[in-house]
Amino acid sequence: MPGEPPLIVLGVRRSGTTLLRVMLDRNRALAVPDESYFVPQLARRHRGRVDSAAFVDDLRRLPTLVEWGLSPDAVARRLRPGMTTGDAIAAVFEAYAGERGKARWGDKTPLYMQYLPLLERLFPRAVYVHLIRDGRDAATSFLEVPDGIMTAGWGHPRDAAGFATQWATEVRAARGLGARVGAARYLEVRYEALVAAPGEELRRICSFAGLEYDDAMLGYVGRTDSARKGHQKRLDEPPRVGVRDWRTEMASADIKAFEATAGDLLHELGYEVSKAGTDRRRLATYEAKTRAWRAVGVVTQRSPLWRRRHAILERPVSDTFGQ
Repeated sequence: MPGEPPLIVLGVRRSGTTLLRVMLDRNRALAVPDESYFVPQLARRHRGRVDSAAFVDDLRRLPTLVEWGLSPDAVARRLRPGMTTGDAIAAVFEAYAGERGKARWGDKTPLYMQYLPLLERLFPRAVYVHLIRDGRDAATSFLEVPDGIMTAGWGHPRDAAGFATQWATEVRAARGLGARVGAARYLEVRYEALVAAPGEELRRICSFAGLEYDDAMLGYVGRTDSARKGHQKRLDEPPRVGVRDWRTEMASADIKAFEATAGDLLHELGYEVSKAGTDRRRLATYEAKTRAWRAVGVVTQRSPLWRRRHAILERPVSDTFGQ
């Protein structure tokens, strides 16, 4: 399917996005690798028209490509003089998909919920599938993940109210993106519906994205490397309802704190709530912290220090650019 738009999975952390990723990745036409993380870095370091040699030199410093088993030389062969930043970054995903015999690529990186305007700018034809889960269930899961597993910025949640702040901010931001790009490019899927009727929801996603439904998408159990991660062990099981239930697993004080912060959005989305509250001050503080964190990232990633801190992980097989 040459020329088909990329499919980007959106969702707050612990909302089931990895489950959806492994399902989509088993479609015969679509490759969706594990989380990429590098898109903001490359976009900040390579603005305007891309210098191919400098771009590939940066690729050699990214641990994600090592984890994917993707050689920067495979990407280099797809680069052309004068490419835009978005096209050059897309070439990384295209190379990954191409090595797996697939013509179309996707991405699933919850960190990018903080970078939606950047995704819009880089990939103006992308289609988005936004997976939404009851934030209280997502919070229960998130707060059990050991420290060090997830990237922790200045707004990293430490309690139920903190997670509610992130959940509400990111869900609203993704829905705002949906309003901008329209129904032809944005689809909302509920996690609860996906695990209750996975085949039905996957058919709906495929119809939206212009993909042919493939029964193999449900055959991921025991066949995905993601299940080797301690916090993704449930991928060794078929999807099922009730993996988490905030009603029995969440302390009453945490339920109150979550609903006082983001109960209005829970209510708007149709989830049951005792209090449809909102904490505008907490939300504004979170947005200020995360905006400052991203600003620091811009400075450090554009600095010459970035290459000193990111050693080359793979040497070129050949002198691709004649240097």
